[in-house]
Amino acid sequence: VSSDSGLASLSPSQFLRRQQVLHLYRKILRAIRDVPAEADRHYLKDWAREEFRRNKDATEEDAIRMMITQGNMQLQELQRTLKLAKS
Repeated sequence: VSSDSGLASLSPSQFLRRQQVLHLYRKILRAIRDVPAEADRHYLKDWAREEFRRNKDATEEDAIRMMITQGNMQLQELQRTLKLAKS
């Protein structure tokens, strides 16, 4: 059984939402790579992985939209913090 077997049953809006979530996840992991301390990087990577895993079965559109918004805000905060740390 292919791991993508569930993709065929997604509606177009669910598919787009899933793409948004995956894009956000990748952006967060990319930003975490810039964290200077290895222990902090490890902690943040575990935190991000756990947050996304914990919410992977969410189906309520509004809740998913809200989580994406929160994730983007947390990403921006991390990027701001990293920028300040470099200056």
